[in-house]
Amino acid sequence: MSGTVVSAKGVYKIFADREVVCGVDFDIRPGICFGILGPNGAGKTTLMRMLLGLSPVTAGSYRLFGRDVSDASIHSRVGVVPQQDNLDPDFSVRLNLKVYAGYFGISAKDAEPRIEDLLEFAALTSRGDDQVSALSGGMRRRLMIARALINNPDLIVLDEPTTGLDPQARHLIWQRLRSLKKHGKTLILTTHYMEEAAELCDELMVLDRGSILTRGTPRDLIVEHVEPEVVAIRGLHNELDAIELCEGLDIRRDHVGDTWFCYGIDARPLVARCSERAELTFIHRPASLEDVFLKLTGRDMREEA
Repeated sequence: MSGTVVSAKGVYKIFADREVVCGVDFDIRPGICFGILGPNGAGKTTLMRMLLGLSPVTAGSYRLFGRDVSDASIHSRVGVVPQQDNLDPDFSVRLNLKVYAGYFGISAKDAEPRIEDLLEFAALTSRGDDQVSALSGGMRRRLMIARALINNPDLIVLDEPTTGLDPQARHLIWQRLRSLKKHGKTLILTTHYMEEAAELCDELMVLDRGSILTRGTPRDLIVEHVEPEVVAIRGLHNELDAIELCEGLDIRRDHVGDTWFCYGIDARPLVARCSERAELTFIHRPASLEDVFLKLTGRDMREEA
């Protein structure tokens, strides 16, 4: 697969005179994991609904595999893992896959070996005859990923695939998603877990209020937007106390609640000062993708749009 899998040029979406997506431009190369990050109401869901042909584009060019996204024939090349669990609880694991294969016109004979391969891929071979209702949350998410692969798609869209899962289940799913990239699949990932985005994504786009704030590799975004070291401090009395603690140091401060986040190129002098005050608790760490996200989109709570 050559060229671009997805290409957006000046894409707008307007609902009742409100711009939800505001003229975005981006493209996605084949064989990568492309992450779309943003707070609630940023426009991520609308962007994905337009890509999947579930909502029309108001203006601009939005293309999938070189064709307009309104062309229904191309959507057989896409697999979707929705955020909400929509497996049939009354069916067995294997029957969920078999029924879904029928939606793509795959015969029972052709589907059978494919289903066995997908059960192995999802580490569910021993649970194939179990009812879905008997599966753990992590198993259900793995089954949803397997189901999205039944038509051997070139593009897999994953909407917060590990929400609510424990670390063991999350890491197993990450392993499976990385293996899909090795087989040449293109992934689009939306997630609120910055660690997940850093682990999986080759490129990231941060979206807010319908516009793209920045785009790049996880590493490049950290280097571009935040200082390399962070000290998170609790126990400071007030803003004046924070100012005095950082006096004379090249430190950028931010805070939420009782925690102060201090960013700098070399935070060791600040760490030494914190160590001299027994009432302070602090963590000294490298800057992360979460620091980039919060700097660009703010720390205020967003309501669902």
